Amino acid sequence: MTVKNHPDHKVITKYLSMEQGTREEYHACNELAKGFKAKLADRMLAAVDALGQSYPGEQVDRRVHSLQSATRAYRDGQDEEMVVAALLHDVGDFHAPENHSEYAASIIKPYVSPSTHWTILRHGLFQGYYYFHHFDMDRNARDKFKGHPDYQRCVDFCAKYDQNCFDPNYDTMPLSAFEPMVRRLFARAPWGGHVKADEALTRAYAAE
Repeated sequence: MTVKNHPDHKVITKYLSMEQGTREEYHACNELAKGFKAKLADRMLAAVDALGQSYPGEQVDRRVHSLQSATRAYRDGQDEEMVVAALLHDVGDFHAPENHSEYAASIIKPYVSPSTHWTILRHGLFQGYYYFHHFDMDRNARDKFKGHPDYQRCVDFCAKYDQNCFDPNYDTMPLSAFEPMVRRLFARAPWGGHVKADEALTRAYAAE
């Protein structure tokens, strides 16, 4: 029994294993992939929307929580990169509930500064300050990162744009308000100057 491709899948190669592929085939596939990559912003916006069907129980669903996080960051004067990072910080809840911070951080890493990437990567642990003790865990586990250049930035992110974003009566901006920002972020050249902007920080991350 064979399983059929999706009807929209376009085939342009002949190889059955990668070792058989030619230079021409790989370059042709790379060109074809550009169209798929260009729709990353669409997929991320859809992923935020889908968060409404994730964790139950709290005053707001994860979609509203994420929108509220981005709204608070925007109104607090954060730059567009951090606003989008706030919007996407919990996008991993749907497919990676046990390591959602790493999931979100991996997606944005090629498009943001090392500082923003680290903040999202570590926010799950830092957020534990507000509830780990209720599970007999160490709420100060984040302290192992004291001395890191972005320790305070992650503390502030969780305090201002995460732990307080469960208010159903807050004037939360809609997803459409953030769509242009998301599109601009993912229109950046991956691994561009924004990633290499701060050599000292880059060395700090590499040393972890």
